[in-house]
This record gives sequence, structure tokens and C-alpha cells, in this order.
Amino acid sequence: MRTLTLRGRKLVGGLAEGVALVTKQPISFFGGVKPETGLVVERGHELQGKSIRGKVLVFPHGKGSTVGSYTLYALAKQGAAPRAIVNLETEPIIAVGCALTGIPLVDRLNKDPLEVIDTGDYVKILEDGTVEVRKSLA
Repeated sequence: MRTLTLRGRKLVGGLAEGVALVTKQPISFFGGVKPETGLVVERGHELQGKSIRGKVLVFPHGKGSTVGSYTLYALAKQGAAPRAIVNLETEPIIAVGCALTGIPLVDRLNKDPLEVIDTGDYVKILEDGTVEVRKSLA
């Protein structure tokens, strides 16, 4: 199994690991993700119908209302939040939501995470912003 080591900017520290769920589309947590279940409900989104619960969620950046920060908080309270988030470039909605909930958050990796991490890869986030990716065999 091949492992990649990526270096990024740690925005919210913490250790986390899990299976990656990757989208090249921005995510709006407010109205786009059900806080009770972690299910993506935004119509036409490539993750529509998939759950972010317990995943390492990889996406370019957030979008939409600042209430998205509180939706991340609600997801965490319901046990439906991702284990960690990896962004291409984080904006304030995601940063505040992760800070409120303690979800580890990394961005600005030395390689484009949307190009080198695939759904199903096993991803480990280290305290210093390092991201280890074990490529899936699929």
C-alpha cells in the first residue's frame, strides 16, 4: 500500500484519522448538510445522499451563510460531524465551525489534496498539520 505525506497549514489542531470523502465542489453546511445525520442534501452536489459522519472530509472551501459554522457545531453535538477537514483554502465559515467544535482543520497543503486524495483513502491528520494518506487499493 502506498503512503503519501503532505504538509499543510494547521488551522485547528488535533489528531484524527479515517476514510476520506472527497469532493471538488464547495460545501454549504447551512442547508446543504443535515445536522442530525451528516447527510449531504444539497441538490446537484456530487456528495448528495452521502454521509460526512466520521469521515475525513476533503473539499476546496466552504460557501454560503455564516450559519454554516453553527451547523458544524450542531453536527458535532449530534455525533454526525466529520473527524477532520482538509481544504484547498479555508475561509472563515469553516475555520470558525472547526474552532467551535475542535474538528482538526488543515489547508494549503504542498500538493493539491483534491488531486492526490481519493474517496476511500485512509487519511491521518497529525498535530503539526501533516497529512498522511494511505492510498486505497480500489
